[in-house]
Amino acid sequence: MQQPDVLQVKRVLWTQLVVGLIAIAVALPFGTPAALSALIGAAVCFLANMVFAFWVFRKYRAQDAGLLVMRMYGAEMAKIVMTLALFAVAFATIEGLNLPALLGAYFAVQVLSPLFAARSGARETK
Repeated sequence: MQQPDVLQVKRVLWTQLVVGLIAIAVALPFGTPAALSALIGAAVCFLANMVFAFWVFRKYRAQDAGLLVMRMYGAEMAKIVMTLALFAVAFATIEGLNLPALLGAYFAVQVLSPLFAARSGARETK
């Protein structure tokens, strides 16, 4: 049996994947550079959050609360470094990135997904 927190994290990650695909579909009519930029923004956010989730929610004991806190700080640092590195690689290697599409998709996946996942989780528990 899985912990409720792990189920909620899985719900958020799945929602992030869906929101990312929607962001790419929304950017598609604006051309290939916009769609590629949305794909990169959504993928960077999703991958960084997935690394964070796996880092924090791997096996741990509830008695080791201090270890869990340190794991969360480490995971957040890894997430920030990974996000910056992936954006740097994208800007260095891909010409013509559409900054509004890239940051819009990143924002949508990062901010909107937890809101949608929380709402869907609240409906499931009623």
